[in-house]
Amino acid sequence: MLPERFIQRIRTQEYIDSNGLLNALQEPSPVSIRINPFRWNRRPVDSEPVQWCTTGFYLETRPSFTLDPLFHSGCYYPQESSGMFLEQVFKQVVSPDGYIRALDLCGAPGGKSTHLSSLIGSTGLLVSNEVIRARASVLYENITKWGVTNTLVTQNDASAFSELEGFFDVILVDAPCSGEGMFRDNVAVNEWSEENTIHCSERQKRILTDIWPALNANGILIFSTCTFNPGENESNVKWLVKKYQAEAVELDISEFNGITKIDHEGITGYGFYPGRIKGEGLFVSVIRKSGNPERMITGTRKKQSFEPVRSDLEVVKEWTTFNADNIIRSGDEIYYVPGRMDDYRILKQSLKLISPGTKICSVKKNGYVPAHELALSDGIRTDAFHKADLDYSQALSYLRRDNIQPSGIPKGWFLPAYNGINLGFCNNIGSRINNYYPVKWRIRMRVPETAGRQVINWVNM
Repeated sequence: MLPERFIQRIRTQEYIDSNGLLNALQEPSPVSIRINPFRWNRRPVDSEPVQWCTTGFYLETRPSFTLDPLFHSGCYYPQESSGMFLEQVFKQVVSPDGYIRALDLCGAPGGKSTHLSSLIGSTGLLVSNEVIRARASVLYENITKWGVTNTLVTQNDASAFSELEGFFDVILVDAPCSGEGMFRDNVAVNEWSEENTIHCSERQKRILTDIWPALNANGILIFSTCTFNPGENESNVKWLVKKYQAEAVELDISEFNGITKIDHEGITGYGFYPGRIKGEGLFVSVIRKSGNPERMITGTRKKQSFEPVRSDLEVVKEWTTFNADNIIRSGDEIYYVPGRMDDYRILKQSLKLISPGTKICSVKKNGYVPAHELALSDGIRTDAFHKADLDYSQALSYLRRDNIQPSGIPKGWFLPAYNGINLGFCNNIGSRINNYYPVKWRIRMRVPETAGRQVINWVNM
């Protein structure tokens, strides 16, 4: 049962078809995924495209993502379709030319961050942030699996970014909210209260106040929530625009059926309402900061302790296509840092970094151990390691961190793969093959005999 006070308020919101929305919230959630265009060129069989996302597809039924090796190797991401509208915001408002610095402030679990990383391209820089430690770990895992090497992961409160004056060209704030758009889930229903909607609204104002200085003049802030509450949506956008003399940017939604344009005292937002669109509830508004672009901060140029040594760079050259100027050493770990090194120095001074970029390897007594992140990275050399293509059963065994015995494997490091896509690393030491899949990420569920029939079937794009 939906909360009565919620129902009463929904019936007063003129731009919402209350009966249609309330009926739709009683229906099952649509299932949708977004393809990784840098890794996979197929689409699901009998799927329907998401109209506002070129790589988004609806599935007829929910597969077992856990039992699909292609999910673990970053070929696609299960994402709610309304959130994929980020692609249209980016295409219509953000210039694709030049070097883009972007921030996803509330990044976990990673749907919008992986999408942003694909949109800004390999030459840009994405800072994907999550304040809660456990959620930041999930975010890092999903960023790693996606494999696009333009992203670093941080764990900070919004207030930490206020020091980065004018640093970012694009900031996405997918703000904590009362979750009304997710009311098909009983957990969201049970957590709702009028008091919480007020608390969320005030919390959003604090977050926006903290993050605003970090946006470059003429930069774009994308504000979104998964709620229908005007106090958390258009009212807060109006508050922000008035407080900072900013501009709410209009989008062209003429090609997309069902999206509702919300006009509120001179500002514009866009509502995604179940019953009108095939997806969950979403509100989004785009705000442009006024003024002339000017970054006010600089990084230190003195020699840092993260300089790699010659042998580190030799291994990096042998295993990757990365630019040597972007290689750092942190303790006994070697990383590729995305973007410009001056930017990395600035971020390292101000933020808590979960990952400074793509981990390439660790330095051990007997040499260099390649990192799981490297196996999934688009920066790995295709000829650096032997590849062993596994069948479905073998791939699940590898992902469970069980022993695998592919034939014809020479001694040394090699890449177990499924359908040609890397899954991670193994080491053939002669007497046995050691499985290096991350312990924390391994499949723990029992694999049923019908597992192969529970995953997605694909056809060429």
